[in-house]
Amino acid sequence: MAKGNAVIRFKEVSFDFGQKKPILHEADFSVREGSKITLMGQNGAGKSTIFQLITGELAPNSGAIHKDPHLTIATARQVMPRNQLDLTVLAFFEKCFSETVYNIDVKIDQILEVVNLSCSHDRIIKSFSGGQQARLLLASALIQDPDLLLLDEPTNNLDKEGIDHLTKFLIAYPKTCIVISHDANFLNAFTEGVLYLDVFTHIVEQHTGNYFDLLEVISARIEQENRKNAQLAKKIIENKEKANYFANKGGKMRLVAKRMRQAAEEAESSKVEVRREDKTIRPFRIPCQEGLSGEIALITSLTVMKGRKPAEKKVSLSLRKNTHLLLQGPNGIGKSTLLESLARGTAKGAQISPGVNVGYYTQDFSTLNIQEKVFDFLAKVAQGKSEEDVRSLAAGFFITNELLYSEIGNLSEGQKGLVSFARLVLQKPGLLILDEPTNHMNFRHVPVIAKALNAYEGAMILVSHVPEFVDQIRIDEVLDLER
Repeated sequence: MAKGNAVIRFKEVSFDFGQKKPILHEADFSVREGSKITLMGQNGAGKSTIFQLITGELAPNSGAIHKDPHLTIATARQVMPRNQLDLTVLAFFEKCFSETVYNIDVKIDQILEVVNLSCSHDRIIKSFSGGQQARLLLASALIQDPDLLLLDEPTNNLDKEGIDHLTKFLIAYPKTCIVISHDANFLNAFTEGVLYLDVFTHIVEQHTGNYFDLLEVISARIEQENRKNAQLAKKIIENKEKANYFANKGGKMRLVAKRMRQAAEEAESSKVEVRREDKTIRPFRIPCQEGLSGEIALITSLTVMKGRKPAEKKVSLSLRKNTHLLLQGPNGIGKSTLLESLARGTAKGAQISPGVNVGYYTQDFSTLNIQEKVFDFLAKVAQGKSEEDVRSLAAGFFITNELLYSEIGNLSEGQKGLVSFARLVLQKPGLLILDEPTNHMNFRHVPVIAKALNAYEGAMILVSHVPEFVDQIRIDEVLDLER
């Protein structure tokens, strides 16, 4: 391929999942060889769908997608497919190729070094932490050495070291890359252009520069459109007032009144629709379980991973109402394992007081039944709320009536997260356990989520690798598993 040639070109591409689920409307954009592009948009707008159109997993309803005939493509997905969790590392990487690769063990070691992960090839995928699985997903795309690398939320679950390592790699990466991410600071470190999918118009806008540059363009456009509409509104009022005045004069003045009305109608039709920028979810509150007093949870020991060997660590933590605990440590040390065992009541050296209602937010949504309807998932904990109450709450999290009666498996990862938060509101937990709650989230929602967690009055255990998010929340205790 000649340097700078377009490797992907969308020509008037439209796509929908049925009449009520439009995704793209006559999308026109191109991606040039060697460029690093950000693909951004609201949760559920259809960013991952664009990746599937690029790879050929989906076909457009109309228009055409032109690809360089020799182009090779590999995708690093958001989450590990459930049907691959029981594979060994070797089998996982073998599935990346349609033909047998005879020196694959050497290739695996080389690519694992690139993503800063060391492990044996017979280790089972589900034994890795969420952050380690994120590195494996990235490695599974890199090992194919594609011409076009598609990264879908690659920083999810990664600790700071992992994000820094990935950023440096992408800065030096010589081939074409398109990245979906809600982490603006990460994106702005290496991308040179933005494809912005508008969730309202379903149009893809192509911009040069990074996302902060795009925000300036959008803000300037909104200001200009509002100014133009204000001028037209003033003109409309003036013409209508003149039309009424001349109409009452009678005779030839009625013709003047008619012209005034026509001028008002023309001004009305000249109004432009002001861009509806991404909205944030409605402010919400997670109520605390009533009647709680005294100790909610006690942790006297826990297990951490030193390499691949578990080691018991003595601690003394008593969680009561209004106690917010931050759990820290690098990927693979055992944070998610601890949270899961606490939520299930199987943690050694940890005890939750009887009768405490536990709200558990998982980073990979593995506890969700993907075949269950969203409404049924929420109604189970609605505690006497009416269907209208549930629908109103869901609407605040951008869960429309159509989505409310869809299966959870049909939602985007970001929408699954919003549904999980809606459930926590209905559940009224006494102990809130949160494992990377900003994964997949539009960055506009993060301050709203932080405010809700900051105000939560029960006991809370939080794992997050996003310091900007943690800084917005009151933290009373910090437990660093590495130290």
